[in-house]
Amino acid sequence: MNKRIIVGISGATGIQYGIRALELLKEQHYETHLIVSKPAEMVRSYETTITHEQLVSLAHEIHLAQDIGSVLASGSFKTAGMLIAPCSIKTMSEIATGVTSTLMSRAADVVLKERRRLVLLLRETPLHLGHLRSMTAITEMGGVLMPPVPALYLKPESVDEMITHSVARALDLFGIDIDVKRWDHAYRNSLKK
Repeated sequence: MNKRIIVGISGATGIQYGIRALELLKEQHYETHLIVSKPAEMVRSYETTITHEQLVSLAHEIHLAQDIGSVLASGSFKTAGMLIAPCSIKTMSEIATGVTSTLMSRAADVVLKERRRLVLLLRETPLHLGHLRSMTAITEMGGVLMPPVPALYLKPESVDEMITHSVARALDLFGIDIDVKRWDHAYRNSLKK
């Protein structure tokens, strides 16, 4: 199994998903390659107290969003795939149309063309027809759209617990097993008591 994964953080609300993904991947000894868009840097300053330096220290390597010459722009650089968390509509739309104006969309395009796993934690609501068509296009190309919907049946006690569960479910799609509460027969029976 390839233990190298690309993590993209785009400029949608919910940068905490990307941060938690980096933390969990570090715990699992994955080599992470991080791309942070300029709008994501703005969101980081609005939504968290984490500094840019603290964010990039979570990754093994940082790649500038404008660096189209990065190794991530080449299919010969083998990875397990790419997680974009959160994924903005702009980033999703670029990927859906093949308009790769940044390293984030180019790396996702490479992941798709190499038939690797692409998972997008899309953060937007409500959706119009153009969004839905872009979502369909990505799905038809082999990507997975996973809006981070909280599993309230688990009765989470904090926002962090909800974020961790959503990220763990996204990492499941790469075959990465994170120890979190899950829906199963024993858990269902415990709810009946």
